[in-house]
Amino acid sequence: MRFQTPLVRARLVRRYKRFLADIVLKDGREVVAHCANPGAMTGLADPGAAIWVEPNDDPKKKLKYGWRLTELGDGHMACVDTGAANRMIRAALEQGLEGLEGYDQILPEQKYGEASRIDFLLRGVGRAEAYVEVKSVTLSRTAGLAEFPDTVTARGTRHLQELAHVAQAGARAVLLYVVQRSDCAHVSVARDIDPAYAAALEDARAAGVEIMALGARPAPEGITLTGPLPVV
Repeated sequence: MRFQTPLVRARLVRRYKRFLADIVLKDGREVVAHCANPGAMTGLADPGAAIWVEPNDDPKKKLKYGWRLTELGDGHMACVDTGAANRMIRAALEQGLEGLEGYDQILPEQKYGEASRIDFLLRGVGRAEAYVEVKSVTLSRTAGLAEFPDTVTARGTRHLQELAHVAQAGARAVLLYVVQRSDCAHVSVARDIDPAYAAALEDARAAGVEIMALGARPAPEGITLTGPLPVV
C-alpha cells in the first residue's frame, strides 16, 4: 500500500487530545497534524521523536498534515495510522489473502451482532460467510514481541464476544492482528493492560474464532505486508 502523497520527515513536539499533534517541519515551521490513532501509543509518541507526515491540499480538511510513521531506530519504523491496517487488508483480500482466499464478495463495515460493525464480511458461492475483524498492533515492550491492546478496550472485548456468537452460529469468524511495526516477529495479548480482553480472547478461541496475525513493514514510500506471524 502506497501513501497517496509522499511523506515528509518532521519532529514531534507533543501529542494531545488523542487525535492532535504539534510537529516541527524541516523548514522550522510548527504546525498541527492529525493523529489517526485513539490508543495509548506507548513508545511511539515521545516528544522529540522523528516522525513522517503526509501533506494534503484538501480544502475540506482543516489539518494539512497527517501523522503516519514513527522512527524506531536501527532502520525500523511503526505506522501509527490505525486505518492503514484495514486499507492493506482490503487490498490483500482483493488479491487473494492466504487463508481468506476464494470469496468473491468483500463487504466492508457491515452491521452484525447487537451493536457492532464487522470490518469485512466475505461471501462466496458454496462457502460459509466469513466475518473478519482487523486490529492494528503497534505496542512492543519486549524486543521482538508485539502486544495488543495498548490500553483498555471495551470495544475490542465486545468485538470478541460478537465474533464468538458468530462462530457458534456456524459462520466463520476471524480475528486478524496486523503488526504495523517492522521490529516484531511474534504477537501476544497484553493481559496486564486489559485482563477482560485477554479473557474474552480465550473464550472466543474456545468458541471457534480463528486468530491470525500478519506482519507489515512500514516505510516512507508505503507499507508492505510481510506474511503470517505466530500468536503466542
